[in-house]
Amino acid sequence: MDYAAARHNMVESQLRTNKVIDERLIDAMARVPREAFLPDRQKAVAYVDEDIPVGRDRYMIEPMVFARLVQAVGLRPGARVLVVGAATGYGAAVLAAMGASVIALEAQSDVAANTKIALSRNGIGAAVVEAPFDAGWPGGAPYDAIVFDGAIGALPDCFGGQLAEGGRIAAVVAVQGEPGRATVWRKFGGDLTARVIFDAATPVLPGLAREPGFVL
Repeated sequence: MDYAAARHNMVESQLRTNKVIDERLIDAMARVPREAFLPDRQKAVAYVDEDIPVGRDRYMIEPMVFARLVQAVGLRPGARVLVVGAATGYGAAVLAAMGASVIALEAQSDVAANTKIALSRNGIGAAVVEAPFDAGWPGGAPYDAIVFDGAIGALPDCFGGQLAEGGRIAAVVAVQGEPGRATVWRKFGGDLTARVIFDAATPVLPGLAREPGFVL
């Protein structure tokens, strides 16, 4: 399979046609090989426009959804970024290729180990840490941006405290029976304000589903 051609087609047909205009992001996704972060049996589907199951209820999320989430946080070179749910390591690799200083958070030990291997094998200098997703990683805070590489039922309270003033959080919020909504939060005066930016049917990260009876 010609992965370079598939990557070019992803950029032209999935990103540029779906409101992805950040050229630094486009360049990073044109350079980072998605197939290198998947097992051999799945490399052929690396560039499909859907979520790819990678085991343990984890997914490599759809390229367009990931790209628009990253675009929404408005990264500057050198930004400190927390990726929640690093899984395959692809998302952390793209953010690092954009010049960000990346910490990738994983809740599952075996997944974290595989993430470290994938990032190291591809020469990516992101740090991988292990903790429950709903705890974040306060040791690296404050972050200029926090990106969830998977959906959440609701934003855990701790992330507001780990975000720098003026920073942004991006995630798909998925509530049972409703469309998933990609949402960006921004911190001003210590408070978070949220804005929905598009709909997305992204699978929820383990442990981050909204509990029954949850009330806003």
